[in-house]
Amino acid sequence: MARKFVVQTGDPVLRQKCAEVKAFNKDLWTLLDDMKETVRAESGAGLAAPQIGIALRVVVIDVEEGFFELINPVIFSTKGEQTGPEGCLSVKGKQGTVTRPYKVKAEYRDRYGKKHKLTADGFFARAVCHELDHLDGKLYTDIADELYDLPAEDL
Repeated sequence: MARKFVVQTGDPVLRQKCAEVKAFNKDLWTLLDDMKETVRAESGAGLAAPQIGIALRVVVIDVEEGFFELINPVIFSTKGEQTGPEGCLSVKGKQGTVTRPYKVKAEYRDRYGKKHKLTADGFFARAVCHELDHLDGKLYTDIADELYDLPAEDL
C-alpha cells in the first residue's frame, strides 16, 4: 500500500466523468489499498479515485458504519433531506453548507466484481452522495448554499 497525493481544485481530473471499471484484478486491488491508506492518512470520510488523479468509478468510504469499497456505484433510491456542513480533501481550507438526501440506496461491485446493495442514512448517506458526485466531475462547492474558510487550526 502507498499513500497517494490528493489533487486539489483546479486539477482537470476532478471535472471528468470517470470510466467504468472493467477489470477486477490486482491493479484494482492495489488502487483500493492505496485509497484506503490515503483516506485514513488524510483523516477523511471518503475518497474517490479522481481525487488521486485516476478517472475510474472507484470510491472508498470510511465512516462509523465501517469501511466500504464501492466500484461502479449507482444510487437508485433517495429519501428525505438533510442540510449540514461538508468539506473535501480536494478543497483544502474550505467548508460549505450542503443539502443531500437523508437516506440512499445504491448498487455497486466489490473488488472481486460481485454485485452488492447498500442502504445508508445520515452522515453515511452524505458521504456516499459526496463521493459518487466526484465520479461525475462534481464537487460539493457546485451545490453548496454557502462556502466559508476554515480556521487555520482546523487545517
